[in-house]
Amino acid sequence: MAVLGIVAEYNPFHNGHLYLINKAKEEQTFDAIIVVMSGDFLQRGEPAVCDKWSRAEMALNCGADLVIELPFYFAARSAYNFARGAIQLLHRTGVVSYLAFGAENADLPGLKTIARIIAREPEEFKAILKLHLASGQSFALARSLALQEYAAKIQSDLQQTLQGPNNILAIEYLHVIDKEKLPLTPLVISRTGSSYHSTELTGHSSATAIRQALLSHVHGDEINDKVISSMPVPCLKILQREITGGRAPVRAEFLEQTILYKLRTSSALALADIYEISEGLEYRIKAAANSCGSLGNLRQGIKSKRYSLSRINRILLYSLFDLSKNQVNSFDKEGPLYMHILGFSAKGQKILQKIKIKSQLKIFSRSSDMKRCYDKSRTSVIGDMIAIDTMATDIYSLLLPTPSARSGGKDFTTSPVMIN
Repeated sequence: MAVLGIVAEYNPFHNGHLYLINKAKEEQTFDAIIVVMSGDFLQRGEPAVCDKWSRAEMALNCGADLVIELPFYFAARSAYNFARGAIQLLHRTGVVSYLAFGAENADLPGLKTIARIIAREPEEFKAILKLHLASGQSFALARSLALQEYAAKIQSDLQQTLQGPNNILAIEYLHVIDKEKLPLTPLVISRTGSSYHSTELTGHSSATAIRQALLSHVHGDEINDKVISSMPVPCLKILQREITGGRAPVRAEFLEQTILYKLRTSSALALADIYEISEGLEYRIKAAANSCGSLGNLRQGIKSKRYSLSRINRILLYSLFDLSKNQVNSFDKEGPLYMHILGFSAKGQKILQKIKIKSQLKIFSRSSDMKRCYDKSRTSVIGDMIAIDTMATDIYSLLLPTPSARSGGKDFTTSPVMIN
């Protein structure tokens, strides 16, 4: 049985995502396609433009058969931890045998070479990395610079492979597969259309461009014409429905007062216990929270050479959710312990039955499953995992544009999306 796994955010699902699915199908005939998708908060530390169930519905209407939520404590993490959590989850289904992902430079041997360097850390590479870290660079930038230097010494054309956000994430997927010796066959698909960070709207716009247009130019129920041409018709209809219903688009700025309140009422000692806060950053955060009145100014007040904007965004979420260093250590040690099913097709329902036989993870295919497990496991690691996930959903609900849509407890009451 050949089952394809895809890791995604689909924020929102656009023509480039459809292209990847269709190109993967050209490479191989698959019995099913399983997507592990971020929930309501994403890898860059921001809320999704629309909720996880509507984004799962988009994926199911464009070729996915089963959509599983990537829990918050992996979804809102650095690239490696994001990749590790997602790939562990795909592997623990017991049925996924292939992994498809996009890259600016679809040079699989080159990507694998770099992934092996990261996984095995040759002494010369570690020495170069140490020098860059000592200069005050963030870990992500220091490692990128070290890789470029080390790659130039062993194979000059590897430097080009290191360019581009999709290449970087592709390397992390291969890093996890190599380090954990997972039996997943990678399929790398060359990225087409606009670059990841491009804000230009085209037939193959980036998700960044689409989000910017949605957040800047939505007037009532209208959607920018260029956004319309950037998304598959079923996805556009779902997005239009969410906007009309007052459930989208969600803006990061909606978190502004909540985050400032949390930081101003937390002690520096309490902040020091939060994941990724170290080296006295808690005092910088407190000072910025007391002097800044907007989320944008707060970010800039905390940002430094060592801390990128994305990392600051994630730290702000960790602070809001009281995500401690000890919790993350226990989560990382265990890896994903459950599958929260966001949606499935008829074919996905069949593959889900196979997963229930082969996987050792808890499977929440009904909202009551998650509630029942949480009630029985509140003091365990899995209980902590569920608590963080449900908190993320509840906080996200408060960001919805229309007050009547902001009800809580949705993880315990919302059934998976089902399509024929």
